[in-house]
Amino acid sequence: MDEVSEKTHILVRHVYSRGGQTGLMSPTEPSPPSGPSTPTDSASPSEPAHPRITAVRGDITAQQVDVIVNAANNAMRGGGGVDGAIHRAGGPAILADCIARFPHGLATGDAGWTTAGDLPATWVVHTVGPNHAAGDRDRSLLESCYRRSLEVADELGARSIAFPLISAGVYAWPREDAIAAAIDTIAATPTRITDVRIVAFDEQAYTQVRDALSVRGLG
Repeated sequence: MDEVSEKTHILVRHVYSRGGQTGLMSPTEPSPPSGPSTPTDSASPSEPAHPRITAVRGDITAQQVDVIVNAANNAMRGGGGVDGAIHRAGGPAILADCIARFPHGLATGDAGWTTAGDLPATWVVHTVGPNHAAGDRDRSLLESCYRRSLEVADELGARSIAFPLISAGVYAWPREDAIAAAIDTIAATPTRITDVRIVAFDEQAYTQVRDALSVRGLG
């Protein structure tokens, strides 16, 4: 397969990898913007492996990584919690890219990228977790958020990524299980990412993540 055909194959796989589920770019949506937010072609040909996972206490918007993951909502127009913090810190470029790339929003369990705007990262990967408080309690959708985020980050050529605890905030997924879903899914997903951070804002959540990693021999 020549270089042009291979790039086309990668794009088509990204667009249709959810088997027709709404949320990712459709053939009528605009092409990715040029500049630093455009996926690179420099991804290593090395085989996917399993990343190093670390617990971090701090502000996810300050993480100096290739990809910051946003716990978004279906509308993809900003919101509260981590979503609001990322949009405020990243500036209006993130919202503009969300509107351009996801005019119909994003499906629960799916993921897609935008520019990172003023954040120290290169890209934001947005993913929509299930809303436990509203009765959406399909754990496979929560696991899919982590899996799809890693897949999108791989397509971008990223090597480092920072996750929040998806659905564990205003969506009220029980924290202990949210942590288990995060760690177990990341650890089981082959990826070219080498540095995965699970970022907790408060001390209690950080300690729980750190201890869960240690129990699994990953700390």
